[in-house]
Amino acid sequence: MTYPQRLLNPGETVVVDVRPHWWYLSGPAVIELILIAAAIAAAVASVPTAVVWVALVALVASTIWLAVRYARWATTRLVVTNCRVIERRGVLARRGREIPISALSDIGYRQTIFGRMIGLGDVVLESAGKNSQEVFPDLPNPAAIHNQIYQQLEARRGPAPAGPSGATIPERIEQLDQLRRKGLITTEEFEAKKSELLDRL
Repeated sequence: MTYPQRLLNPGETVVVDVRPHWWYLSGPAVIELILIAAAIAAAVASVPTAVVWVALVALVASTIWLAVRYARWATTRLVVTNCRVIERRGVLARRGREIPISALSDIGYRQTIFGRMIGLGDVVLESAGKNSQEVFPDLPNPAAIHNQIYQQLEARRGPAPAGPSGATIPERIEQLDQLRRKGLITTEEFEAKKSELLDRL
């Protein structure tokens, strides 16, 4: 289910709409499969009735855990529009937070080695007037989400003003590298612009 159009402002469009990564469900799903196998084995084998009941109770508890986890996964989403970043979560009681795109001062993401292997990571945002980071955890393909937010931020800022006429090419490359370290441009964008500037030498 996509983000409801009725919750968007006039002229606002959705560019990212994702739920947490499937890994969020992996723990209870694996336990559920193990307990199903154990319950079948206990029912087939000649084991005491008490053991069968223990396996069945554990299976019911695991099923409830998986159902609750799935409900949380299904009702949690991160939405990026051309105006704001929105997070909604909650099954019965709903919680949400929003950050205007224009208020963002820093955009980043982080992934562990395992996270890179399965496409899992966190998106980290900083906004003007706040001392703490806003972390959106367990997202699929965080680099792509990071790039989309950056593109919307650049679109709202408009064309960048021209640099000082006296800036040398090495100075301009250094300025671009500072933007890359802050997460405002990607490594690919930095390398492309750097090559363009070096070609002028």
